[in-house]
Amino acid sequence: MNYNRAIISGRTTKKPELKTTPNGIKVTTFSIATSEKYKEEEKTEFHNIVAFGKTAEIIAQYVEKGQLLLVEGKLSTSSWEKDGQKFYKTDVICEKFQFGPKAVTQQ
Repeated sequence: MNYNRAIISGRTTKKPELKTTPNGIKVTTFSIATSEKYKEEEKTEFHNIVAFGKTAEIIAQYVEKGQLLLVEGKLSTSSWEKDGQKFYKTDVICEKFQFGPKAVTQQ
């Protein structure tokens, strides 16, 4: 049995933007930052998230930069060649999400 699940909880790095493909599919791409500490060092990872359809529309409408989100989905890796060199990109395809509290802003 194969199982492809990813669960990411972190803060968005910018406001997600909604786009429509030539086929009429709604797509939102954004990234989430997660951090962990090991001994005295903190390491931050940036995760590419892609949402489609109604999920994409809701995220684009309500999610702000710095907002805490819990995203559940599957990993999808794409590859391409440019100038003879192969590149790879891994995305989390968002299937479910939960809002966290919005970031506190200084006034």
